[in-house]
Amino acid sequence: MELSQYIKDKLVSEKRVAMPIMTHPGIELLGKRVLDAVTNGEIHYHAIRALNECFPQSVACTTIMDLTVEAEAFGAQLSMSSNEVPSVSGRLLAGYADVEALQVPSLESGRVPQYLQADRLAAKGIDKPVLAGCIGPYSLAGRLYDMTEIMMAIYTEPETARLLLEKCTEFILRYCLAIKETGVAGVIMAEPAAGLLSNEDCLQYSSVYVKRIIDAVQDDSFTVILHNCGNTGHCTPAMLATGAQGYHFGNKADMLAALRECPSDVWVMGNLDPVGVFRILTPEEVFAQTEELLSRTGGYANFIVSTGCDTPPEVPFDNIQAFYLAVEKYNKGK
Repeated sequence: MELSQYIKDKLVSEKRVAMPIMTHPGIELLGKRVLDAVTNGEIHYHAIRALNECFPQSVACTTIMDLTVEAEAFGAQLSMSSNEVPSVSGRLLAGYADVEALQVPSLESGRVPQYLQADRLAAKGIDKPVLAGCIGPYSLAGRLYDMTEIMMAIYTEPETARLLLEKCTEFILRYCLAIKETGVAGVIMAEPAAGLLSNEDCLQYSSVYVKRIIDAVQDDSFTVILHNCGNTGHCTPAMLATGAQGYHFGNKADMLAALRECPSDVWVMGNLDPVGVFRILTPEEVFAQTEELLSRTGGYANFIVSTGCDTPPEVPFDNIQAFYLAVEKYNKGK
């Protein structure tokens, strides 16, 4: 299903729509483990579908925000447990020679085929837009080179950083083209590590590479939404330079400031804390937080209420319901 026209239609509506980045509750509905869903595309799909059937109010479905899939394909070692999101363990690359020797992997590497299978099944089996996920180039480079080391390398070894970013970009571009072929409506590209950079550095070491991918894959049938939960507002201009059709902000950002900076013809999404609000608070508090955010952003037709990032496992279902009830109440007043 095309998302670009849907975006245009919603930009002229006074009604607010919701799109939390949320998959883990669907895994729990199936009685499965996180490990099952991140290693099996069919289980992943059924988790997305189960969550949509339980909470059909979301404007689009999202896949798991797993920022280890691409790093694993390159050869990074992972730490994986039954009910935790996978994480990269250790450092794969330690200098220019390692980066130069690094091969850009095929799309048959690691768990990439399982994620593409989940995308394909979801695109065919769910009657609303589905947004797949991928990591951004700078965030991938940090997982391969070590986050502290890549932060230093852009100043001390810029040629190493740029070579690695070229290879990361090549792989993510191929991956996004394959995602597009599955029939999903778009992709949420997670580039949180870029939020650790200044706006100027974010432009140089993230945005130019992200834009290259967006220019190659985004069109009327496929939307790219750029997520940067590391951005506290200091590198929003760099995000906008990518030309994405949507921008997703983390809970540390000021949503009103972000909305003022972003064009009115793109979706701007965020930013309720997935842990501090969705997982920890009571349903009454979640309702109040959602209502307050909707009230503050009421003057912006392009605002989509969402989580600040992917919701973790074990979010209470009553809290999810409270979130949607707050959106429903807000819209009844319009």
